[in-house]
Amino acid sequence: MPQIPFEALNINKFILRALDEEGFTYATRIQEKVFASIKAGKDVVGIAQTGTGKTFAYLLPILTNWRFTRSPHPQIIILVPTRELVIQVEEEVKRLTQFMSVEVVGVFGGVNMQNHREAVAERVDVVVATPGRLMDLILCGALRTKDVKVLVIDEVDEMLNLGFRTQLKNIVELLPEKRQNLMFSATMIPEVEAIIHEYTAYYERIEAAPSGAPLKNINQLAYHAPNFNSKANLLVHLLQTDAEMKKVLVFAGTRKMADALHKRMQKDFEDQVGVIHSSKAQNNRFNAVERFENGTYRLLIATDIVARGLDIDGITHVVNFDLPSTAEQYIHRIGRTGRAEEKGISIALVSEKEEVYKTDIEELMDFKIKVLERPDGIEFTQELIPLETEKDFLASDNFYKLTDEGSAFHEKKAKNKKENKKVRHKDLMLQKYGKPKTRGAKPKRKR
Repeated sequence: MPQIPFEALNINKFILRALDEEGFTYATRIQEKVFASIKAGKDVVGIAQTGTGKTFAYLLPILTNWRFTRSPHPQIIILVPTRELVIQVEEEVKRLTQFMSVEVVGVFGGVNMQNHREAVAERVDVVVATPGRLMDLILCGALRTKDVKVLVIDEVDEMLNLGFRTQLKNIVELLPEKRQNLMFSATMIPEVEAIIHEYTAYYERIEAAPSGAPLKNINQLAYHAPNFNSKANLLVHLLQTDAEMKKVLVFAGTRKMADALHKRMQKDFEDQVGVIHSSKAQNNRFNAVERFENGTYRLLIATDIVARGLDIDGITHVVNFDLPSTAEQYIHRIGRTGRAEEKGISIALVSEKEEVYKTDIEELMDFKIKVLERPDGIEFTQELIPLETEKDFLASDNFYKLTDEGSAFHEKKAKNKKENKKVRHKDLMLQKYGKPKTRGAKPKRKR
C-alpha cells in the first residue's frame, strides 16, 4: 500500500513545518485513516497496535483544529495511564507546536502538587495528565474545565487494567457535555466497549488493523523453559551469542521478579542492565530509561505498568521473561519493537504453567508463535527461587500482594496502640472526689 505524505492531508502549515523539521514525511496507516474524521469533529475510537503512531494520529487533527482564545483555561485534555506516558505525549505536543503559541502542561501523581497547581494557573491550552492528578487539580480549584472542547483517552484498555474507571467517570462528569471524545486502544475487548458507550453513543470506529492482529514486521519466537533459573540461563546465553541483541526490553511478571532478574543479569552484564517498575523512585525510572535510550544499558527489565510510557526507537528485541496472563497485554508488550516499519524480534520464555497463556495469545492473534529448540550447553535446573514458591506470588504486577518483607503493613508503635475510650463527666468526678458529684444536678421528676 503506497504511503501518504503529510502534505496530502489538510494539516496546519505550522505543524507541517514542524513535521519537516523533525524529519517526518509520511503518515502511518492509523494517522491517515483517522485524520479526516477527527478534524470534522466526530467522536472516534481508534484501534491500532503500539508503535503505529497513535499519538500523532490524534494530535495532528486536534492541533490543526486548535484556535487561540483569550481564555486561560485548557481546550484539550489528554488522559494517559502512566507518568512516563504523560512526559512522552507532552514532548510530542511541543514538537508539533514549536511554531505555534500552544501552551502544554503535563501533570502526574507522585510529585508535589503545588508545582502543578502553579503550572495550570497560567494560561494553558493542552493538559496531558494521569486521571488521579487531574482530578486533584480540578477538585482543589486550580484547573477549570469549562472551556474543554476535546477529551482524549489514550490506552483505554490499560486505564481499565489499572483501575481508573471510577476516576475517568468522575472526570467526564465535570467536563462540558458538548465536546469531542477520542479514545485510542491497541485492543478492543468487551470492557473497553462498555466504557466507550458510557461516554459517547455515536462514534466512528477506525481500525488500522484488526484488534489483536500480530504485527507483521515482528518475528515472534519462543523457547520452553521450566523456571526462573532456567530462563535466566537461557537469556544470558542468547545475549552472549547474538550480537544483534543490541537494545533488549525484558518484561517480568512482578516488581520483585524484575528485581531478582536484574540482580541475576548483573552477574554477567554488570553496568549494561537496568530495571524499572512502579516501586522505583521517579528519578531512578527516568534515568534508567535515558541510559537505555542512549545505549548505556543494553538490557532494560520492566513491568507492564511502567512500560506503557516507553516510546524508544531502535529496540531490537522484546523478551517476555514471564508471559502475561492476558493475551491483549502480550500485543502491547511486543509492540515496543518493530516500530515505524522497522523489523523487530520478540522472544517468549514459556514454562509449563504458562502454556495456557501462550494458547490464548495465539488464539487472539490467529497466529502460531514459532517454538525453537533449546540451544546446546544451556543448563536447565529444577531448583526454584523463593519467589516461585511463595503462596502469594502472582504473575501480575497489578495485583501483586506484598509479603512481610518490605511490606507496608507493619506493627504499630506503642503510642499508636492506645484506644479511645469515652469518659463520662460523672465518672471523672467520682474518681476525683471519691463520691458522685450531685450538686447542681436537676432533681428527678416525681411520677
